[in-house]
Amino acid sequence: MGDKTVRLKVLRQDGPDQPQTKRWEEFDVPWLPQMNVISVLMEVRKNPVTIEGKKVAPVVWESVCLEEVCGACTMLVNGKVRQSCTALVDQISPNGEPITLEPMTKFPLVRDLIVDRSRMFESLKKVKAWIQLDGTYELGAAPRQSQEEQEEAYPLSRCMTCGCCLEACPQVNDSSSFMGPAALSQVRLFNMHPSGKMHAAERIEAIMGEDGVAGCGKAQNCVEVCPKEIPLVDSIAVVSGQAVKHMLFGWLLK
Repeated sequence: MGDKTVRLKVLRQDGPDQPQTKRWEEFDVPWLPQMNVISVLMEVRKNPVTIEGKKVAPVVWESVCLEEVCGACTMLVNGKVRQSCTALVDQISPNGEPITLEPMTKFPLVRDLIVDRSRMFESLKKVKAWIQLDGTYELGAAPRQSQEEQEEAYPLSRCMTCGCCLEACPQVNDSSSFMGPAALSQVRLFNMHPSGKMHAAERIEAIMGEDGVAGCGKAQNCVEVCPKEIPLVDSIAVVSGQAVKHMLFGWLLK
């Protein structure tokens, strides 16, 4: 391994209301085989000293599963939104180039590389992204679902609310209330479920406002960055069609 090092350049800020503390800090850590961005940050935490020799507070970030399942470690790595746990150093910096890390820009900053993704969870609550069963009666056998529907639903169920799609979407900005592709795709998923269909109309009505499906600009950036390769554009097309049908014929169901 010798003296090979990894240069990390991190955009830092001490808190949400402290823009005056925004700054870049650089660190060198010893290179190790199979390092990912999280392991580099862990090395910085052990010895938070910049390349100028200044002792600083350890860099703050968020991670849980370390296997691209939880969605917590999303950040901008070399300018591209992605999961930092699967960002391998030897792939993103093959010739020893500095690795830049920045927090996502479409969410409120908490500190350093941590952002508040609450808007995504609020959208999931708005569209009732769950199967509504109160548990007060004997459920019996679950409704059957065809193999075809299972195969269509499984990719949609892989969403981990990581925020990549919102970060890449040009329609998600300070002048728009668009809820983003993730919640819309969950509407498709739960409206397909045999029990979820009971509340399909409520979900469709929830996405017919200004922040719903009409806010999509068809940029398709979301499918380019989704770490789970969820067919988000297809989902938006499906729920858009459902919204049109509900707008035209929903009164027949009331």
